[in-house]
Amino acid sequence: MLHLGLGSFHRAHQAVYMHQLQQAGDRRWALAGGNIRPDMAETIAALIAQHGAYTLETVTPQGERSYARITSIETVVPYDPALSGLIRIGTDDRTRIISFTVTEAGYYLDAQNRLDLGQAELGADLEALRQGRPGSTLYGALTAILRARKQAGAGPVTLLNCDNLRHNGDRSRSGLLQFIELLGDTGLLDWVQAHTSSPNAMVDRITPRPTPAVRERVKAATWVDDAAALMGESFIQWVIEDRFVAGRPTWESVGVEMVDSVQAHEEAKIRLLNATHSCIAWAGTLAGYTFIHEGTQDPAIRRLAYDYVTDDTIPVLSPSPIDLARYRDVVLERFGNPAIADTNQRVAMDGFSKIPGFVAPTLRERLARGESIASVAMLPALFLAYLQRWHAGQIAYSYQDQAMNPAVAHAICEAADPVAAFCADATLWGGLAGDERLVRALRTAYQRVTLFIKEHQK
Repeated sequence: MLHLGLGSFHRAHQAVYMHQLQQAGDRRWALAGGNIRPDMAETIAALIAQHGAYTLETVTPQGERSYARITSIETVVPYDPALSGLIRIGTDDRTRIISFTVTEAGYYLDAQNRLDLGQAELGADLEALRQGRPGSTLYGALTAILRARKQAGAGPVTLLNCDNLRHNGDRSRSGLLQFIELLGDTGLLDWVQAHTSSPNAMVDRITPRPTPAVRERVKAATWVDDAAALMGESFIQWVIEDRFVAGRPTWESVGVEMVDSVQAHEEAKIRLLNATHSCIAWAGTLAGYTFIHEGTQDPAIRRLAYDYVTDDTIPVLSPSPIDLARYRDVVLERFGNPAIADTNQRVAMDGFSKIPGFVAPTLRERLARGESIASVAMLPALFLAYLQRWHAGQIAYSYQDQAMNPAVAHAICEAADPVAAFCADATLWGGLAGDERLVRALRTAYQRVTLFIKEHQK
């Protein structure tokens, strides 16, 4: 199994399941992995020096810590611009799964699942591939690997998306096929359609960016000075549609849920967890907090998150095979865990992807049913206030957003009517852009956010 993106989430999630499988005696599968961009250089160097092994610190909501040495990544591929190491492994017939984590914004898809060709990286990758180079986006990397695999006569391979993206297998596959079609490589397009599958999957585990304190605790507890150490919460979940064209590990033996459809799990995760996480991060930043648990423990912010789920989201997801009220309560318990020390900076990023992906579906469904959107409207109102503070240079940290055009975002904030300009943005709202019902609800919600900020400045 070749994984693209050796960030914290993969190493605290998919690699852990593979480690557990191997520890149980099943060593038929192993992981190889590397990055498609020259980031995380120090962590990659540490992983190479440690032969892929690293220490995971796990923390319960009660603050209990435990440590495990994860050894399932047998090959760490150093980065090179030609992606030669990744292509070599991806071309090997023994590689049966290519998985990836590149964050939501790394798929460059609009609300209609069309590639956003306004993104310069996509055009640069298409040109690179025409010149025989792989480029730096997921689509450029996968196209280069699959093209080499086809030429080598290697067998079918499953493309497994492990990102927080609704219908992640279907959508990433659509983006890849559109990309190959734009490239004009009809032979590769036919091969990919015939020789790959793209199961949808739902993944869940809070994994903050590692801090020096994690490395210090690991050293104190295990006597190992691990430059690749990381930390995650004790909760972990992986639900995958069982559609693999070239075999798969027996993940079900270590707690992975193999299902026919992930839709119910996916919607609960994205709307009750991901959207709530963003709500708390934006509100917490506006209130002057640094960490997610601080905002979750603030009664006003907790109420915003609770009301969003209870008033507007649970009704449109019901009936569900999941106990949604219990799911909501477990999520808030997890977010309130101070031992995780997850930052607002990490969770607040990529709002221009998260509003359309996590929040807009509930707004659309409530409006289609003729129902109030007062509680869900608080989330985009919080993001608009957050955006205006970013515009003014008053965010205490660097805000990252791959899907945001900074010039457009600044223009929204400088508009005579920022609420109307925000509601008119097609990247955020798709077909809902400019809808008068949305504008009215956002005006009211924005007034509430303004009062919320004033209360927290006292």
